[in-house]
Amino acid sequence: MSVIYGDELARSIKEQLKKKIDQLRDEEKRIPMLAVILVGDNPASQSYVRSKEKACKSVGMEATMIVMDENVSTEDVVRAVQKCNEDPDVDGILVQLPLPKHIDQQTVIHTIDPRKDVDGLTVSNMGKLFLGEKGLIPCTPKGVMAMLDSIGMSDLSRKNAVVIGRSLLVGKPLAQLLQQRNATVTTIHSQTVDPEKICHEADIVVAAIGVPKFITKGWIKPGAVVIDVGINRVDGKLVGDVDFENVKEKASYISPVPKGVGPMTVCMLLSNTLEAYERREKENDRNRLRSE
Repeated sequence: MSVIYGDELARSIKEQLKKKIDQLRDEEKRIPMLAVILVGDNPASQSYVRSKEKACKSVGMEATMIVMDENVSTEDVVRAVQKCNEDPDVDGILVQLPLPKHIDQQTVIHTIDPRKDVDGLTVSNMGKLFLGEKGLIPCTPKGVMAMLDSIGMSDLSRKNAVVIGRSLLVGKPLAQLLQQRNATVTTIHSQTVDPEKICHEADIVVAAIGVPKFITKGWIKPGAVVIDVGINRVDGKLVGDVDFENVKEKASYISPVPKGVGPMTVCMLLSNTLEAYERREKENDRNRLRSE
C-alpha cells in the first residue's frame, strides 16, 4: 500500500507555477490576479479564503479579497461579481461557497464571466466539460485527476471507476473526466441499490459524500486505488469519507485526510487562474493585432 500525499504533489506543482509567474515578473508583464468574494462570517469559509490568499502569495500571484456583510442581497453580490468581470486586472473570480441561504447561489455563479470562472461552475464551463471541449475544470475533480496521473494512471482504459456522490462540485464533473480517460464509470448515490457490492468491483474508488469514515474495507477490492475527497470534523479532528486505517490494508494506493485532496484543490485553483490569465492575454494579443 502506498499513500498519495496531495500536499507533496501540490508543493511540486506550485513550484512550477511560481517559476512561470517569476518569469512574467522578470519580463515586467502583468501578474495574474485572483478575486475571492466572501459573504458573511462563516468560520470555515473564512479559513478557506485565508488559505487561498496564502497560496496565491506563495507562488507570487496577486489576490484581492472582497468581504461582504452576511445580510447583503443577491443583487449586491451580483454587482460585486460584475465589477470583477469588468476589471481588466482580474483573471480569476471565486465566490466562496456556500452563500447565505437568502442569496440565490445559481444566479451569482451564472453572473461570473466564464473566462474568469476558475471554479469551473458556470453553464459555459460545465457544458464544455461534458462536450469534451477545452474550458476551466472544477478544482477538486482536476486535482483528483492530477493525483491519478502522479501514480501512472493517465490512461484508464479497461478500468472500472466508482464515484460515490453526485454533486455539481465534485461527483458529476469527476465522473465525466474519468470517462474522458476511457474508464467505465458508475456513480453511487443515496438511491443506489447495494452500493457496497458495486463499489467492490471498482479498480478506482473516489469518495465524495461528506459522511465520516463511511467507506470501510468491505467496500474495497484488493489492490484498488482509493481517493478520499471528504473533509469532516469529528471530535475536533479532520477525517475523510473513508475509514483510512481500515481500508489501507486492501488498497494499493490511498489518499489521506488531511494532506490529500484538500491541498490539491487549492493548487488547481491557482493553476486555473494562471490558465485563465494566459488565455485572456492571448485573446488580448489577437484583438490588438486585429485593430492594427
